Amino acid sequence: MIEKEVNPHFEDFLFDWSTKFQFLVGGYGSSKSYHVALKLILKLLSEKRTALVVREVYDTHRDSTFSLLEEIVIDLELDHKIKCMTSPMQLRFPNGSKIIFKGMDKPAKLKSINNVSIVWIEECSEVKYAGFKELLGRLRHPTLDLHMLLSTNPVGEDNWSFKHFFKDDQNRRIVLDDNELYEKRTVITNDTYYHHSTADDNLFLPESYIKQLDEMEDYDPDLHRIARKGRFGVNGIRVLPQFEDWPRERVMEAIGTIRDPIERVGMDFGFEDSYNAIVRMAVDHKQKILYIYWQYYKNKMTDDHTAVEIDEFRQSEELIIADSAEPKTIQYFKQKGFRMKGAKKFQGSRLANTKKVKRFKKIICSSDCVDVVRELKYLTYKLDKNGHIIPDEFSIDPHTFSAIWYGLDGYEVSDLKGGSISF
Repeated sequence: MIEKEVNPHFEDFLFDWSTKFQFLVGGYGSSKSYHVALKLILKLLSEKRTALVVREVYDTHRDSTFSLLEEIVIDLELDHKIKCMTSPMQLRFPNGSKIIFKGMDKPAKLKSINNVSIVWIEECSEVKYAGFKELLGRLRHPTLDLHMLLSTNPVGEDNWSFKHFFKDDQNRRIVLDDNELYEKRTVITNDTYYHHSTADDNLFLPESYIKQLDEMEDYDPDLHRIARKGRFGVNGIRVLPQFEDWPRERVMEAIGTIRDPIERVGMDFGFEDSYNAIVRMAVDHKQKILYIYWQYYKNKMTDDHTAVEIDEFRQSEELIIADSAEPKTIQYFKQKGFRMKGAKKFQGSRLANTKKVKRFKKIICSSDCVDVVRELKYLTYKLDKNGHIIPDEFSIDPHTFSAIWYGLDGYEVSDLKGGSISF
């Protein structure tokens, strides 16, 4: 018989092994890691199992997961039964159970692991997606149920952990709306037990610590969302906070109501790591709204193959405004019968084009344009070494943003009085 006072929000979690995956996300000081560690010890005391605890870097275990597990063993007065060995780090139980520790920075050492029936990935957002999939392959046992526990502080919605367990806009995959988890606190679906926690769930925290978390809202809203509210979101300053994605039918219906819409097509060129990106746009100049309703997005495509795939533009004779840094490519398309011209470039044009797009009151994109949504919805500025934004550099290389720049060449959000533009 073991008696241990725990936080009420974690009581059901401690003894629920009904799912293969258990995903815990929470703010600072919510006690999620503590309760995962306690849950692991209780399970291995009751059943003979081998559990693997993983972090991205092996050496970080000593002062985190190993130290936490050892602290709980001592607190439960089980240190005379459970041996906490430091070289190599390992916990051995009287029934033959054991906990071993590995780091994804030494993947070769994973190959020697056998009969692991439980894996705990601490700070799973720091582990690469390829590492997560590798660990799934290591989770195997001939007779026992398999379980993977994942714990993390929330990160950006572009992280694999959010895309895999919640929403992946690029692949149009929705597993669980994270807002539902924040509201219900625990959700079980698709063989996954989801658990959300904040500092308020840890009854053992001093008020001074919670006050410190509350104060973050005044000087670092992003960190406050992560640390205090325990919620995923956008890490950094968004370039286009007015960006929204709507169902295609709604977008086309809205475009249909525009009087004298300004129709534009922009194209960015790419091949190996970059992409050929084309966007069709419609501008409601009066309302200052930019609509994006069609995209083309591919790489490793030679010009002749691209010309075949976008032949509809040759047939429709739509004007494509493209990256003028590729005059040879533009000339090739023109020779193939496409209406294409290069956008004007000048010193400071990146910043000028970014400011131009930011002047729209709304930027509304069809949800069918998955790559536009993926690149622009959560696009943030790159920061310099002092933490200040660089106004014409971004967290990723957004090819669709470049296509929008080129397509809007010659258009001014503030100055143009309406109607179409002649060239």
